[in-house]
Amino acid sequence: MFRRYLANTLTVILALMIGYVGVSYLLDPGGTAPNFGMPAWPEGEAAAFLSTKGARDLVTGILPLALLFTGQRRALGWAMSIIALVPLLDAILILSNGGSTAMAVWVHLLTAVLTFGTGLLLLTEKPRAARERPARAEEHASAS
Repeated sequence: MFRRYLANTLTVILALMIGYVGVSYLLDPGGTAPNFGMPAWPEGEAAAFLSTKGARDLVTGILPLALLFTGQRRALGWAMSIIALVPLLDAILILSNGGSTAMAVWVHLLTAVLTFGTGLLLLTEKPRAARERPARAEEHASAS
C-alpha cells in the first residue's frame, strides 16, 4: 500500500513540477530560460523557439496525470520510465555545451532518477487482483 501511495505522490509532484515549467516557458520564455542551466539562449525572434520547450514540458506533465487518473498504472509506469529520458538528455546537453554542472546534476539528473524510480515502482506493483486475494483468503478462513 505504501509503495502505491509513494508512486502516486511522486507521479503527481513530478507531473505538476514539469507542467509548471512548461507554463513558465510559454508565458515568459526569456525569463525562465536562464534557470535551465545552459550558458546562453537565443535572443530576439529566435527566442520564440523556447516556447517549443514550454509545449513539450506542459505535455510531459499532463500525460502522467491523465494515465494516473484513468487508472492506467502499467502504461503510466512505462511512460514515466521513458519520460525520464527527457531530463537525462537535458543534463547531457547542458554538460556538453558548457552549462551549469550544478543545474545538470541537481535538477535534471535528479529529476531523471526520481522519474525513472517512479516508473519502476509502478511497473513492479502487484496487480489489484493479486493484492486482494490474500485479504479474501483470510476472510474466508476466519468465516469457517
